[in-house]
Amino acid sequence: MKSEKILNNKRSLPRGLRNCNPGNIRHSTVRYKGEVTPCSDKAFRQFESMAWGYRAMFVLLHTYAKKHGCYTIRSIISRYAPPSENNTEAYIRRVSLGAGIDDTTRIETLDHQSMIPIVCAMSEVENGVTALRSEVEEGWRLFRADF
Repeated sequence: MKSEKILNNKRSLPRGLRNCNPGNIRHSTVRYKGEVTPCSDKAFRQFESMAWGYRAMFVLLHTYAKKHGCYTIRSIISRYAPPSENNTEAYIRRVSLGAGIDDTTRIETLDHQSMIPIVCAMSEVENGVTALRSEVEEGWRLFRADF
């Protein structure tokens, strides 16, 4: 009975949380540390823990900066959540407000002070619930171990 209740509660979680993928990162040819393979979700990646999912977000946003010149919330979210799939302007406003950073301010993807609140805000937009700061911080620690 108890395990059935836990399973039902897990099914009611947003997809990103069920998958330990708080950024709802889609499948691609890129492989991330902590990724679950094989994955049971046909569209989105799954990670071993929320920390690994947050690490993947930090890696992806760092890649956006280095390879695509995305150094503002506006440019990051425009690439991350394109208008073909999202209300990109609303997403930008929510992340900017949540992070307390103007959407046109240049950010550095290796700056803890900027990236933690940005990823927390993105996770909230993606999942509809407040991110656990401790999990985001652990994801940052895993990210910075490699970058």
